[in-house]
Amino acid sequence: MGFSSALPRVLLSRGALERSAQALVAPGSLVDLRHDAFGHGAAETARILAGVGITDVIVDADAVDESAASGMRIHLSGTADVDPSALFGIPDASGASAVDPVMRLQGRVLSTKPLRAGEAVSYGYTHRATEDTRVALVTGGYAQGILRALGNRVRVQVGDAMLPVVGRIAMDVCVVDLEGGDAEDGAPVTYFGGTGGAREALARWSDVSGLSAMEMAVVIGRHGQREWIA
Repeated sequence: MGFSSALPRVLLSRGALERSAQALVAPGSLVDLRHDAFGHGAAETARILAGVGITDVIVDADAVDESAASGMRIHLSGTADVDPSALFGIPDASGASAVDPVMRLQGRVLSTKPLRAGEAVSYGYTHRATEDTRVALVTGGYAQGILRALGNRVRVQVGDAMLPVVGRIAMDVCVVDLEGGDAEDGAPVTYFGGTGGAREALARWSDVSGLSAMEMAVVIGRHGQREWIA
């Protein structure tokens, strides 16, 4: 499968899912993989879980054939024995996650430019620089599930730093204030997930948007370029 370099990537960690399943799922437990495994992809998620001994999953009717290829017992209804938010490492209402997130949303720096004090960015000019700085144009916008409401209100991870998204979120890009620093073209930008400062950033997105972290993960996973990694 080919991937567009102009769009953010939804990186899914096999290792994180395996560790989570081994820690949380008892033998014979029923695991919920509805909503396309909550944006993670039901077919591949089922295969990974089968590899660590999970035997029973709930799926949506349109995912039965693909999920059955894992050799599991497939259910179309029932009550899961494990909270899917916990299994996938999605932050709960308190903003915490006991395991590493399986899903990471990663964009990249397209370009950078100086922004002088008083100058504005993005359409509508909702943000004006209070001092000279440098900003980065980053892949990822509302077409990929990065809600417009997040503009001027959340931070993303560039290197080791958590830096603010400024201005309105556009269809496929957003702008990040590098706060006096710089970034190379192509540098990765983590919106949420991973093991760094953005690990539980979906909790902040939930506070801003009023949507649950799981709801946003479903939308982003289904609309993004999913790629399973180690």
